[in-house]
Amino acid sequence: MFTFYKKHNNQLYTRLVKLSRNKFFYENIKLSDNFETRVLLIFFHLAIIFKICKGKDNDKKVQSVFDNIFHNIEYHIRELGHGDVSVNKNMKNLNKIFYDILFNIDKQKTQSNITTDLLKKYFFKENNSRDEIMHKLADYLMKFENFCFDLDVNIMLNGSIDFKYR
Repeated sequence: MFTFYKKHNNQLYTRLVKLSRNKFFYENIKLSDNFETRVLLIFFHLAIIFKICKGKDNDKKVQSVFDNIFHNIEYHIRELGHGDVSVNKNMKNLNKIFYDILFNIDKQKTQSNITTDLLKKYFFKENNSRDEIMHKLADYLMKFENFCFDLDVNIMLNGSIDFKYR
């Protein structure tokens, strides 16, 4: 009759949301301040974290984090008033987008080399975007990756990331 869900640690999700709400993205980069942009920023941060965690025997924990992040996103989509069919369709699309971002970030041969093509695909769809703005965003993500690279994997996955972009 009653379903009991496994209790999740939402610290990483909360931290990723906080990172995605950084004024830098909306004032300096001039990204649209909407749900889609915030989810994409969460995905870029999470993909960088997963890239760093790859091959460090944390598969179960990484899967748990992935499930928790997507569960929270699904909850927020429902909170926005979407019905079951719409939520399922949105989650399927978001899943594809996340795996595309993860694949493209993971295939980068060198650390801190997020291509502007990937950023253009998700953030700068208009052809009139300026290269300097894309490079600022790429620089932010590179510094985030460098910051996380120096952290212990368990600290990252538990959400204890105190990254400040300068």
